[in-house]
Amino acid sequence: MSIDVINLRRKVQDFIQKGEGSFEELLMDVHAYQRVACPPYAAYCANLPRPSSWRDIPTLPLSAFRYSEIRCFPAQETVQTFRTSGTTGEGYGQHHFATLELYRAAALQGWSEAGLPNSPIWGLVPSPAENTYSSLSCMAGWLVAPERFYWARWEELITALAKQKEPILLFGTALAFLDLFETLGDNAISLPAGSSALETGGYKGTQRDLPKSDLYRLFEEKLGLSHDAVWNEYGMTELSSQFYARGLGRPHRSGPWVRALVIDPATGREAEEGGTGVLQIYDLANVDSCCAIQTRDLAIRRGEGFDLLGRDPTALPRGCSRTADDLLSR
Repeated sequence: MSIDVINLRRKVQDFIQKGEGSFEELLMDVHAYQRVACPPYAAYCANLPRPSSWRDIPTLPLSAFRYSEIRCFPAQETVQTFRTSGTTGEGYGQHHFATLELYRAAALQGWSEAGLPNSPIWGLVPSPAENTYSSLSCMAGWLVAPERFYWARWEELITALAKQKEPILLFGTALAFLDLFETLGDNAISLPAGSSALETGGYKGTQRDLPKSDLYRLFEEKLGLSHDAVWNEYGMTELSSQFYARGLGRPHRSGPWVRALVIDPATGREAEEGGTGVLQIYDLANVDSCCAIQTRDLAIRRGEGFDLLGRDPTALPRGCSRTADDLLSR
């Protein structure tokens, strides 16, 4: 089977940026290409039936990105490799790219689809120069001016924020915001009206564990930002697209080029509305790796979106947790 990958990338980019084409047709084409062009995925699918719809596409466990070269192109054509944090003690997962165009298109269009304010963005993450293997830093490099990265320079950031007169958007990890709040101590800053924040990630590899409601309370106390002025981003190194939720109590959603299914581990089928299961993600922008990913996260199905629960199998109804343990340990 011969597929013109350059034309396939172009069609996917047109769908992301212009809405041209069909998600199902494109994802089936991407899967057919990857089933041949990515040897580890081809081996994984060898004894699995051909899917009849995008929902039947075999999902690749995240662990494959640690132990195999998940790419559909020769290694010498790699332009960028992103790595997972490796803080879980399981080693690094790696996501290889032959081009960053689709990742860039998905990242920028994703911010637009989420409805994030069009304010100047300040980065509380390492710049791309400081962390060349971070997909988050790469994305931040497209959004944040070089002089507006303040990673681990909290006193300098506090001084700059105190002088700010126009609305801004603070973009950082949950851990970075917590560091900022701790540096502020008993002090607080009232950001200009219309300001907002986007937090991402958790507290992996640290001794910290703060409930989301408590973190958002600190946004209000320390920066004067209401819950509705704070967004959460859900993404991972192995994906090219992200999901966003605004405030508390709202589901994560994304653009039409990436879909999430919540799979009931007891049945192997999509959970009912309000049901809990394991999250599977189908990302059209992952043309050169694998478009169907079996995550290690649990979620509640909320229409086309989901409420993220994390990786605790005990969050599932009694009787399902053992099956979820098996899924999450793959």
